[in-house]
Amino acid sequence: MNMVSEFEDNQHHASKTVIIRSDQQALETAHALAEQIAEGASLRDANRTLPRAEMNLISRSGLLAITIPKDHGGADVSANTLAKVGVLLSEADSSIGQIPQNHLYSIETLRLVGTAKQREFFYRRILQGARLGNAVAETGTPTSTAKHRKTRLIETADGLHIQGKKAYCTGALMSDWIAVFVKDAQDYQHMAYVPVDAKGLTLYDDWDAMGQRSTGSGTALFDDVPVLAEHVLPFQRIFDEPSRLGPFAQLWHTSIQVGIARAALKDLKCFVTTKARPWIDSGAERASDDVLSLFDAGALQVDLHAAEALLEEAAYRVEDLKSNAPAEALATASVAVAQAKVLATELALKASSKLVELAGAQSSLAQYNLDRHWRNARTHTLHDPVRWKFATLGDYYLNDKLPPRRGYI
Repeated sequence: MNMVSEFEDNQHHASKTVIIRSDQQALETAHALAEQIAEGASLRDANRTLPRAEMNLISRSGLLAITIPKDHGGADVSANTLAKVGVLLSEADSSIGQIPQNHLYSIETLRLVGTAKQREFFYRRILQGARLGNAVAETGTPTSTAKHRKTRLIETADGLHIQGKKAYCTGALMSDWIAVFVKDAQDYQHMAYVPVDAKGLTLYDDWDAMGQRSTGSGTALFDDVPVLAEHVLPFQRIFDEPSRLGPFAQLWHTSIQVGIARAALKDLKCFVTTKARPWIDSGAERASDDVLSLFDAGALQVDLHAAEALLEEAAYRVEDLKSNAPAEALATASVAVAQAKVLATELALKASSKLVELAGAQSSLAQYNLDRHWRNARTHTLHDPVRWKFATLGDYYLNDKLPPRRGYI
């Protein structure tokens, strides 16, 4: 059976969306999709083309519903399987790899603080292929007043409305629902879900960063947008008590960096063994026999395997928190994910830089677009600064201070 062709045939028929039932099926699906997605990754990056068709393909494959609990019809795959899926998609195209992060974050948020009715409503739609984008980050500068920098949930005589503006809304332009961080009159934080065609909601395709060009991370404007009370979750409650949401979210971000590193190293091997020329003083007939290049390639492989091992260990610790997240276990998981993220981040940047260095001057030509790996790695690393992870890790080891309960640790 041609799995990809079947997905393409079904992509406009929600009733035919595949339901993934196991971890093995999830990984097989991810492998099949990654092969197809990789084909157009460079061209999409060069042209800033939104991967609408590819995201439809992923939705209809059932891959975006694999963390839905079994009692709601999902596969409820392990955190380790989820991380592997993230690596596969990100190796194929890191922009596509980043888009599901907030979708999966929302599924986990619903599991943690959603009511039975809310879970049933949204999980059913996700199983049918619906995608959840995000509107989380506030616009404005540090000199703006706090009031003007917060998107508000306003209670009126005719119901709840959202007023504000958000930036970096990854995937929103290709989603069916937008998850919005809002604060009420008491400054309590909620997660509100609004359909993309809601009155007063405007999405702008204005993301022009140097990397991750096809994530659709534009701006969202909420001008008195109505939202149903049953579509609002008490998000702040998640961090009032220990929960795995923070390390769970960071696990996928780590998988993106590992995927970028793998993609860069794959291109490095291809270019050095087929196109690059050896340096005149190396005495080698082929660039792949240059002893200094061999040293760098070997060191990068060691770092890659170390990053993959740390990612797997972190995933197991996150999985252990699914049903219970005591403070110490949560701290251990957060630390494990932070360590994996630090190494994966440094590796992605180094591997993507060494790719061009070892491949030589020809590799810098625009026709190869090899610089996209570094641009993607550098752009994605700005999501949350690694320097603060080092500080958090140091504080934990030296002073026994538990990491903060946040979505970025």
